[in-house]
Amino acid sequence: MAVTSSQSKQPASVTNVAVGRYIDTGTVAAVTFTIGFKPRWVRVINEAASSSSFEWFEGMADASAIKRAVAGDLTTVTTNGITPSASGFTLGLDTDVLVTSEQLDWIAIG
Repeated sequence: MAVTSSQSKQPASVTNVAVGRYIDTGTVAAVTFTIGFKPRWVRVINEAASSSSFEWFEGMADASAIKRAVAGDLTTVTTNGITPSASGFTLGLDTDVLVTSEQLDWIAIG
């Protein structure tokens, strides 16, 4: 296949990585992060006392995630998790992870 001006070809070894921090201001809505690529793996950690986290990887359904709760228990959620998009991801309204005035740290790899 020829590469034209409307196509790009990246070798398999090229990886996009984005990291960030977010503090929820109490708006009742999911949060969308625009990172410029479609992630293949996302991890979101609530750094406050609750210390809950989400992990999503390619192949999982939209709005799902592996959730680590305060007690350290692992569960799979099928709603209010992480949904990838062509240019980022959306974090759902899980009340253990997305908590008003608590800091989230996240990393996405694509």
